[in-house]
Amino acid sequence: EAGGGMLGRSAEKLFSLSGLFAVYKPKGPTSAGVLNLLKERLLAEAGVQTNGNKRNKVLKIGHGGTLDSAAAGVLVVGIGKGTKMLKTMLAGSKKYTAVGLLGKATDTLDATGKVTEEKPYDQITKGDLENVLQKFTGDIMQVPPLYSALKKDGERLSTLMKRGEAVEAKPARPVTVYSLSLQHFQPPLFTLDVECGGGFYVRSLVSDIGKELSTCATMQELTRTKQGPFTLEEHVLYEDKWTIDEIARSLERCTSLLPGEPSHKRLKTEHPGETAVSCE
Repeated sequence: EAGGGMLGRSAEKLFSLSGLFAVYKPKGPTSAGVLNLLKERLLAEAGVQTNGNKRNKVLKIGHGGTLDSAAAGVLVVGIGKGTKMLKTMLAGSKKYTAVGLLGKATDTLDATGKVTEEKPYDQITKGDLENVLQKFTGDIMQVPPLYSALKKDGERLSTLMKRGEAVEAKPARPVTVYSLSLQHFQPPLFTLDVECGGGFYVRSLVSDIGKELSTCATMQELTRTKQGPFTLEEHVLYEDKWTIDEIARSLERCTSLLPGEPSHKRLKTEHPGETAVSCE
């Protein structure tokens, strides 16, 4: 190490980064996997040696809400003091574009699962679909999927399900749909644009729409197009831009998007040892 343990300039810059920015999560990896890759990239660029699992302590970083592995789009990331702002991201509004498939149901409610049911769907018109959407707009009750990151006794439901344990459905809970519209209808496929609040599952929505139409449906594709003020078009950093300088630039640009903090709050965040939001 240069200068007997002095941090190099890029490491110094990395550890001074603070705030929220957004990355593009591709289809395939988990949200936590994307975050770990980002963290490894940044620490490698800064030349910081990490001994296996110590890397979690080194750099404070977290994300503002899990996207399923099969889903793509906006993943909000908090770094430094920005990790304290992630809770508000979880609760805030999000926008999605989802492609649903009529006539098939799966155990996971998406294309990754096993088909559990098949039903005819040819009787369904575009008008039928549009009429049903009104029932799912506003404050509604939703039963979360069995395969989900929600926990029972500290373990994810999806983990328990994969182990073959019997899992009881979580009770329906109130969720908010701010807007819901049909973009395309090309049977058996239909495309929805959804804007919703925290805790909402788009694959449950697609499944419930199928039931409401007396057939069944499963989600084929999901893209998060917006989370809080961060949009897919304007704000996400793709993998080739996961550098300390690009993130610093993005943090500067994104600060203006966020509500200002009252100054007395700022003092409170100076206490060391506060834990960052975990990277689930």
